Amino acid sequence: MNFLYILDLIGTAAFAASGAWAGVRRDMDLFGVLVLGMVTATGGGTLRDLLLGDFPPFCLKNEVYLYISIAVSLAVFFQHRRLGFLQHPLLYFDAVGLGTFVVIGTGKAIEYNMGFIGAVSMGIMTATAGGVVRDVLSNRVPLILRKEVYASACLAGGALMFLLHHTPMPPTLIAIVAAMTVITLRLLAIRHNWSLPRAQT
Repeated sequence: MNFLYILDLIGTAAFAASGAWAGVRRDMDLFGVLVLGMVTATGGGTLRDLLLGDFPPFCLKNEVYLYISIAVSLAVFFQHRRLGFLQHPLLYFDAVGLGTFVVIGTGKAIEYNMGFIGAVSMGIMTATAGGVVRDVLSNRVPLILRKEVYASACLAGGALMFLLHHTPMPPTLIAIVAAMTVITLRLLAIRHNWSLPRAQT
């Protein structure tokens, strides 16, 4: 699972950058930018671990996640004028993080013998809860409540992973297939501006 761990760190960095950028755009001070960066990167996994009863949360067991979040947030705060060119590529790194976090969250829930809804929910929560807190703290409507294909991509990947878990397919291959499903759906949604239907008014 070293491949997934590397993707996990990339996703953590991307999520931290998106949180820090939100703080910079809202004219927050250094502390506010750091909080948004760290919450976005680690909030989903922390909430998942608390609900599963896994103490201390993952980011306190392996502080590499915290160091990456802090370092990226500081870089965005001090160099945001020079790093503006990363804002578009950041969407693609974010998609990688999304797929990886879904797999890690769903996989951990499966290890805790949770059923279909519980396992998929843990995957979605791991991938999106940090972003929800980021948007709430920066006074924006959370991304998962907007029309973009975001949480629905996580749902598809988590459901696929749970179903494939009951087949003879190797766990590593299952994780890669599920992660790539989320990443592909998210990238296609970005490229083609896909969105879920909204109620007609």
